[in-house]
Amino acid sequence: MPDHTATPPASRRILVIKHGAFGDFIMALGAFQALRRHHAGDHLVLQTIPSLVPLARASGWFDEVWTDPRDKGPGALLAIRRQIKGGRFDLVYDLQCSDRTNLYFQLLRPFPPRWSGTAWGCSDPDPNPNRNATHGTDRYAMQLATMGIAEVPPPDAGWISADVSRFALPAPYVLLAPGCAPHRPEKRWPEAQYADLANRLVARGIIPVLVGTKSEAETTAAIAAACPKAIDLTDQTTLFELGGIARAAAGAVGNDTGPMHLLAVVGCPSVVLYSHASTPTQSGQRGPKVTILREPQLKDLPVERVEAALLDLAGL
Repeated sequence: MPDHTATPPASRRILVIKHGAFGDFIMALGAFQALRRHHAGDHLVLQTIPSLVPLARASGWFDEVWTDPRDKGPGALLAIRRQIKGGRFDLVYDLQCSDRTNLYFQLLRPFPPRWSGTAWGCSDPDPNPNRNATHGTDRYAMQLATMGIAEVPPPDAGWISADVSRFALPAPYVLLAPGCAPHRPEKRWPEAQYADLANRLVARGIIPVLVGTKSEAETTAAIAAACPKAIDLTDQTTLFELGGIARAAAGAVGNDTGPMHLLAVVGCPSVVLYSHASTPTQSGQRGPKVTILREPQLKDLPVERVEAALLDLAGL
């Protein structure tokens, strides 16, 4: 008699391309979850930049994580071509959709894999005519919808955490993230305003905790000097520890920068400060409790307004 036992479908090889920056990567977490669920039986590979590899691996959503250092020159591009071609992928989701990743598709001709993105001639072009003006989270969801993935959930960021007992932070505390990219000073609320806010929090019995990277140490040190009761954790936390600290925080205030995306997505009540230099409708932080304040020139944003927004959002 013939064997009518159902044969499980062969696992497909799926490549997801998402580079940086950090905030953009956080905005893609929901899309990553949706892709993992949709391709539950497939082999899912992420190609990303070296700094995001630990975060991607810790998520558990990918079977492999590949590094793309985004080096320049023909040799680097040919290496990426060999990498992707050697992967023998059945389907590629290009969530980055940059000029560089569009070139990756062209380099795979004459027989490229099925490709979702914006590359000229790809099999599944993103039909969104306003892609660059669409918020990142919505942009990825709309792209996946055209591929039959109808639901992109709010990101589950519960895995972005760590034991933070070594910091012994006194409750209640509020995180202050006064940094930003060094070449974007127009996105920074002035140090003096942060220091004023920090001292106002201390007067309310709330400890300000400064967070940031080594490149922001001068800024955080100046604020700490003006507010001696502030705790300065600049360059002392991993991303996972920052997530753990944020979960226990009463709230957070910061500029439009990548770490504020992380604080917001893990559920920390977050007040994010915007100038004319960036657009919240395209890249605004999202999470259970987020308030965005915007002034064309951040120096004109009053401390009283920021303090009131924080107290209201965090219920302090």
